[in-house]
Amino acid sequence: MSSDQLLAFEVDCHLFQGCGFEAPSVWSFIFEPMFTVGPLEFNKPMLLAFIGTGLILTFFGMAFSKPKVVPGKLQMVAEAGYEFVRKGIAREVIGKKGEPFVPLLVSLFFFVWVMNLWALIPIAQFPVTSVIAYPAALAIVVWVTYMTVTFKTNGFVGGMRNLCVPSGLPKPIYVILTPIEFVSNIFVRPFTLAVRLFANMFAGHTLILIFTIATWYMLGTVLGTVYATASFAMTVVLTVFELFIQALQAYVFTVLTATYLSQALEEAH
Repeated sequence: MSSDQLLAFEVDCHLFQGCGFEAPSVWSFIFEPMFTVGPLEFNKPMLLAFIGTGLILTFFGMAFSKPKVVPGKLQMVAEAGYEFVRKGIAREVIGKKGEPFVPLLVSLFFFVWVMNLWALIPIAQFPVTSVIAYPAALAIVVWVTYMTVTFKTNGFVGGMRNLCVPSGLPKPIYVILTPIEFVSNIFVRPFTLAVRLFANMFAGHTLILIFTIATWYMLGTVLGTVYATASFAMTVVLTVFELFIQALQAYVFTVLTATYLSQALEEAH
């Protein structure tokens, strides 16, 4: 079995032919390198990430290269996306202090969304964020940003109080709560931020693969075709549902980033 993603039409066996169903597994997320540059292996997810980044930059570059008072269609769509993040996330979560972070939040939202959308694009058909390295890299960017903002706003001592000592609680509770807050805010946050995105996209892609391969596997007989039809219908349902999940995960990732920045901007008490 090649480490490349197994496709439905590569399954030679069908139902009632005395062979088992070849379900997708971790090999569906491992790709042979297209080429190598020294120790760096360039594979399909990396290519999709580069193309996605280029598409985002091109889209916003074309939309705002010559902005008009009465926007054209492209500028209108770009402004709608920008304002959605600016007003719906930055302003709602952080408030007026969130204005400097709007470019970061917009970048995160559209990058995660496009990386997720690759799962449903013909030929690509793979969510880049289902490879843990990409959500982990984004989580590190978020972690470095909110930690920098925390200590820049409050200094070292005030920053540690901001991260570890919630205000307004009885003093004896801090004996237990402070270590928990320290571990949670400094170490657990980036871990959960990355894993939440990765796990959702990994699970969604696996489910779609299972029902897609099952559709092909069950073809061949009249009864099998009935089963295959039901499996195909489930594939369509999951694909539509995945469209919602892809946008939702981009939104959740961005909202959580804004929440961490909002807490970082709070003055320690």
